[in-house]
Amino acid sequence: MAIIIDSDTTVLVQGITGYQGRFHTEQMLKYGTRVVAGTSPGKGGQKVAGVPVYDTVREAVEQHHPVASILFVPAQLGKEAAFEALEAGIKLLVIISEHIPLHDSLEIMSFARAKGAKVLGPNTFGVISSGRSKIGIMPNQFFQPGPVGVVSRSGTLGYEIVGALRAAGLGTSTVVGMGGDRVVGLNFMDVLREFEQDPETEAIVLIGEIGGTAEEEAAAFIKEKVGKPVVAYIAGASAPPGKRMGHAGAIIERGRGTYAAKVAALRAAGVKVAELPQEVPSLLKKLLR
Repeated sequence: MAIIIDSDTTVLVQGITGYQGRFHTEQMLKYGTRVVAGTSPGKGGQKVAGVPVYDTVREAVEQHHPVASILFVPAQLGKEAAFEALEAGIKLLVIISEHIPLHDSLEIMSFARAKGAKVLGPNTFGVISSGRSKIGIMPNQFFQPGPVGVVSRSGTLGYEIVGALRAAGLGTSTVVGMGGDRVVGLNFMDVLREFEQDPETEAIVLIGEIGGTAEEEAAAFIKEKVGKPVVAYIAGASAPPGKRMGHAGAIIERGRGTYAAKVAALRAAGVKVAELPQEVPSLLKKLLR
């Protein structure tokens, strides 16, 4: 099994003819993802890496029936592209685009809930069920099948820690990028719930960062609902209060979302917290004995 996506998931690429869309379509195909169609207004009839291109999502859905879509579109067009996909019946949106306005993100999440669809992002690296399928921009070579589920707010840290796991002989079941914006679709609890129910996931890695209260909320959920071992790494130990550290959501405001508060909450829930990314594999190995 896998969570969110598997080898049967059919994928649409919105913005497939742009540089990023084209490059990552090729990489997804190399990994084995079933990319069945792409869209780019005014460029219908073309092909990208053998994938047919359509002017609209509706046309692509009618011809190829994708269930998921990945968005490589400018931020100012993000809401329009997301709404087009949701209206056509897409059930999983992976929004790579960053800098989507906050109010647009709020409207996307509301419309997705009304349509019964899942959203990853905005500003996500995507999702990958190792050895089966990926919908995202992560480097193929680090993601090999194994017993560890990973959920991360950060793409770069996610890659680093998955690479360290692989070097230590630990593969991954599914790796999920929540996205680094203030408003995102699936949250830590949504993903943790699925990992807890997945028989192939034996342990979980949670990668968080300063800002907001997502990690504290995850800690409360883990304490009550998660029986599998969890290891966490929180970025931003040395960040000064009030300063944004890369992600829109990574900012401490009015004393909320501090590194210390997140670590304390996770440890109180029984989570092992690594002080450095490279400590994660050794902590996991102790828990998986």
